[in-house]
Amino acid sequence: MPEPGLRPFFADLHVHIGSSGAGDPVKISASRQLTFQAIAEEASARKGIALVGVIDCHSPAVQADIDRLLDAGEMSEAPGGGIRYRRTVILPGSEIEVREPGGGPFHLLAYLPTLAAMREWTAWMRPRMKNVNLSSQRISATARELQDELLARGGLLVPAHVFTPHRGLLGCSADRLADRLELDGIASIELGLSADSAMAGRLSELDRFAFLTNSDAHSTGMIGRECNELLLAEPSFDELSMALRGAEGRRVTANLGLHPKLGKYHTTYCTACRRALPDGQDAEACPGCGSARLVRGVAGRVEQLADRAEPCWPPHRPVYRHQVPLSFFPGVGPKMRARLLSEIGTEMEILHLAERERLAEAAGEKLADAIVAAREGRLRMTAGSGGAYGRIGE
Repeated sequence: MPEPGLRPFFADLHVHIGSSGAGDPVKISASRQLTFQAIAEEASARKGIALVGVIDCHSPAVQADIDRLLDAGEMSEAPGGGIRYRRTVILPGSEIEVREPGGGPFHLLAYLPTLAAMREWTAWMRPRMKNVNLSSQRISATARELQDELLARGGLLVPAHVFTPHRGLLGCSADRLADRLELDGIASIELGLSADSAMAGRLSELDRFAFLTNSDAHSTGMIGRECNELLLAEPSFDELSMALRGAEGRRVTANLGLHPKLGKYHTTYCTACRRALPDGQDAEACPGCGSARLVRGVAGRVEQLADRAEPCWPPHRPVYRHQVPLSFFPGVGPKMRARLLSEIGTEMEILHLAERERLAEAAGEKLADAIVAAREGRLRMTAGSGGAYGRIGE
């Protein structure tokens, strides 16, 4: 039983900003409609997400948006850290690219409790970065230097989408976290869209960490496609910090993650003949054309790094629930999504809580059956690879 005063909240801690309210670009590959205010409105009104990590708050243009919203009284600084908008608290965050000798570039997520602390972080990064206004920029510092600076400011450090071949620390830079970072200074591990807890559980180095499943959203519709259920007294930076440590009854109670097969990099892909290797298969050369131009899938990379045949499930590790976002279901376009939200509630309620009969009344028998099948792990899927998402069906 949870301690008195604690209750569950949904959290998505990796959401990008496409542009500032004034139209300044922030994340070039993200939707221009994805502003700080739009994220807050989507999370609070339609997604049912109580804690959102916006990881482009280092941008001065975004900070100007936050100032404007605070001054207008539309938002307020939350006790315990974060910025409150209605039912949602937004955590100021930053995604930074690091490259060190012997490996490819990788991304780290940095979270800070207040806008003032984030401004100090921007000031530290500015002379070490070509363009501090943009998202996910490379910094002229080692990962350990960045880690030390962040922890000195009371921040939380999380390796982003850790297994992916595109900017994942274990995916393309090193074979062990300890090769790049001090383990005691890592708050948590973000698994990424193409991995789940069972896969990560085959690496003993990760046993000590809480896992996070976040959306890495580049549009409002993608917010919450992966999220976490946290047991907290209230949504805030301080409460998140305790939950990641498992302190005072706070904890991660569930990881709600995209089924790994639906991620962009689950299986290995040959860029020469443009086809995926059979699910789970890995090789040094394409068995079809013989080319070595392969984008190694997360499943193959985990197999490479694993130091045990079966996953370990430490006592602190919560259940992992595979989640299929509404946007992946055939037949769910803007009109159907609007109807479901209007008649049932937030997307979290639709995906996880609403009874089949209510779903059928709003969306028809076929879609209701598919949503229930997704909850129960009965959907058949074609795995994603090479940067293309997987899909429902074979």
